[in-house]
Amino acid sequence: MSQLDENVSRLGYVEPLEQESISHYLGRLRRLKANSLPSAYALGQAADLGGVTARWEKLYFNPFPTEEELGAVARLIRLDPSCFQEMLPHPGMTLQPRPIRLCGTCYAEVPCHRIVWQDKDVIAVCPHHEVRLLERCPSCKTPFQIPALWTDGRCHHCGMRFTSMAKYQERIKKPS
Repeated sequence: MSQLDENVSRLGYVEPLEQESISHYLGRLRRLKANSLPSAYALGQAADLGGVTARWEKLYFNPFPTEEELGAVARLIRLDPSCFQEMLPHPGMTLQPRPIRLCGTCYAEVPCHRIVWQDKDVIAVCPHHEVRLLERCPSCKTPFQIPALWTDGRCHHCGMRFTSMAKYQERIKKPS
């Protein structure tokens, strides 16, 4: 049995959330108790890809993930590779990996980071709720960690819930 076959048999499956970014998904996948993968690098090693998954968790996509790379991870976790395509920036999207952005209202609806929040052309406004995206915790002013590290939907510094941050988001009026 190859190492890949052994890894496939031991990794647990995590259902992707609607519009979830690949960073957030990979963090949830690694933390699943059945997987016990201590780092993004460990996931890449399990898929025979080296550190490529660590770049994805940080939202660094240069070079952009290949179909072969996505397929290797997808096989490892028994996920349809097309699901990974939905978690990545769409063609033509200019990704801004920092600062990490958040819409508390979206997070309350589906608790995950969305790749669209990092779109440079979004100009820091949630395209769904038309509110200014947050780039730091409104309570302690600490910038958000990469989504792969979001463990319980709270600020890693002060513990403020992401869902309660919605009330601090400024509504953006559409031009008439």
